[in-house]
Amino acid sequence: MPLTMNKDVFITAAITGSGSTQDRSPHVPRSPKEIADSAIEAAKAGAAIVHCHVRDPETGAPSRKTQYYRELTDRIRESEVDMVLNLTAGMGGDIVFGGVENPLPAVAGTDMVGATERMAHVIECRPEICTLDCGTMNFAEADYVMTNTPGMLRAMGTMMTEAGVKPEIEAFDTGHLWFAKELVKEGVLDSPALVQLCMGVPWGAPNDLNTFMAMVNNVPDDWNWSAFSLGRDQMPYVAASVLAGGNVRVGLEDNLMLGRGNLATNEQLVSHAKGIIESLGANVMGPDAVREKLGLVKRAPV
Repeated sequence: MPLTMNKDVFITAAITGSGSTQDRSPHVPRSPKEIADSAIEAAKAGAAIVHCHVRDPETGAPSRKTQYYRELTDRIRESEVDMVLNLTAGMGGDIVFGGVENPLPAVAGTDMVGATERMAHVIECRPEICTLDCGTMNFAEADYVMTNTPGMLRAMGTMMTEAGVKPEIEAFDTGHLWFAKELVKEGVLDSPALVQLCMGVPWGAPNDLNTFMAMVNNVPDDWNWSAFSLGRDQMPYVAASVLAGGNVRVGLEDNLMLGRGNLATNEQLVSHAKGIIESLGANVMGPDAVREKLGLVKRAPV
């Protein structure tokens, strides 16, 4: 099949994530101020969208506290640097089972709450985009399941649409795209939708190119999409995504290094991705162009 290279590409910077990376690199931001500062530097380097989780400022552990999201949102919106704010809504769907012989009750690490609580920070902060992990999957560890039932996704998707926040569909496998198309068909999500193809996350879609193109070919032609992979494959997927017609995501949520042994900052990862995109002959879009493309409305500081 011929290449359908994307000539106008936007970069999403995934600033900190919720993984246990806080002690593996001094560059992983913890406090709302550190996360906001890192997002601002990433935006200066060329990221049109910043995708943010929050963490406990003292321990670096992932958090769902609305007060942290509020501070982060205010700092970003009060900054002189423009960017599209994308907040996670993936927290609160974690089950850690008790083991193969005694799976219940669930054990430490479980964080399961209702749709309203999972969406509380989104409703209060009203980012332009928030994520919707469009399925349940075994997630790396032996007894941990990322849990997003059809009922939960319908409820959260409806809340996003009614709040005027654009969902970014996180698709970790082809079935997630299948259900996302069903949500659009039902009117839960608006069309054209926005998709993030999440490659190489155990145990979702492996990051080989055959699987990647199967994912790409399952995205409706009029939808907008990006893709990423983890670790050393982050930068190769910048090129692969552009060449396949998509946009890109980089950042410390998915990868800590720029070359073997060289711990990177978000700014450095974005700058390197921008260089790859431009070397392919594509243009890197700014936040206003992304808003026009995705139908977003910039929100003023509250």
